Amino acid sequence: MKIAVDAMGGDYAPQAIVSGAVAAAMAVKNRFEIILVGDEEVLRHELSHFFHAKDLPISIHHAAQKVEMTDAPSVALKQKRDSSIAVAMRLHKEGLADAVVSAGNTGAVLASALVSLRKIKGVIRPAIGSLLPNGRDVTLMIDAGTNVDCKPVHLLQFGLMGSIFFEKMIGKKEPAVGLLNIGEEESKGNEVSQRTYQLLRSSKLNFIGNIEGNEILKGKVDVVLCDGFVGNIILKFAESFNKIYSSNLRNKIGKRLQYNLGAYLLKPAFMMLKKTFDYAEYGGVPLLGVNGVCIICHGSSSPKAIKNAIFEAEKINNEHVNEHIEEILGKFSEGKIGL
Repeated sequence: MKIAVDAMGGDYAPQAIVSGAVAAAMAVKNRFEIILVGDEEVLRHELSHFFHAKDLPISIHHAAQKVEMTDAPSVALKQKRDSSIAVAMRLHKEGLADAVVSAGNTGAVLASALVSLRKIKGVIRPAIGSLLPNGRDVTLMIDAGTNVDCKPVHLLQFGLMGSIFFEKMIGKKEPAVGLLNIGEEESKGNEVSQRTYQLLRSSKLNFIGNIEGNEILKGKVDVVLCDGFVGNIILKFAESFNKIYSSNLRNKIGKRLQYNLGAYLLKPAFMMLKKTFDYAEYGGVPLLGVNGVCIICHGSSSPKAIKNAIFEAEKINNEHVNEHIEEILGKFSEGKIGL
């Protein structure tokens, strides 16, 4: 298996990306090959900082251009066809790589994936799924930013794709699905929410009904459905929690001597809590519905996040998530399974 990594994308590229790739390669012992895509001279220089890097399953594929975080997706597609994002996607399309990992411009990654990889047969709209910690394990929220306006059938498909992903990646059969709404009652929400509720209730999904925002992190459901507008707001808010919590905790503890003593004794518990809510533990978010494996990482991803995103790409490929999505949506479109 080969995983193409956009080595020029992200706030801390290429240093953090290369470091994460090296860490992943060292951990897997030739289980897969990593292809670093980007400026060859720059990447060779970065790799030279790592002892025995030449012995690791890492290769470089040159890409002459780089997509900036401020570039519009249309500009990236039309004017930067030799960017590290575009080249990585082409490698995947041509079968020279089995997955793509990128912490680069999210819009450009989405656009390039749709143009190069296309959609899985039967998928109306691909969607980003984001794993959120809930104290016990994780909850998948979908969509997390791809589609700001959705029809009921789109949300139904998100539920199907999200359930397959959760079952294969987390290992839970028949994951519970909830529709994010302003109340639990069937009549709550706007027209789209009410029509979506009816579709989900009639489907084969393990749909338990509407859930409210304060229930997302309680683990009441395994898969939360929402449009990308709402989902992206929730995702950005959740990402800020760990930093704000850690910063405020340090400020409070530092004010009194007895607090410092208590903090020292509770340090293991604090570290476990921080790890639970650290996005780096989950690597990146999958773009579900494209005809390939694409992991989108946070722009400020650390080497640890990149390493875990690479592992996530490997698992999605090995668990044949896309094949299962195509099979289920194929039956759905043919009327072989009920709505």
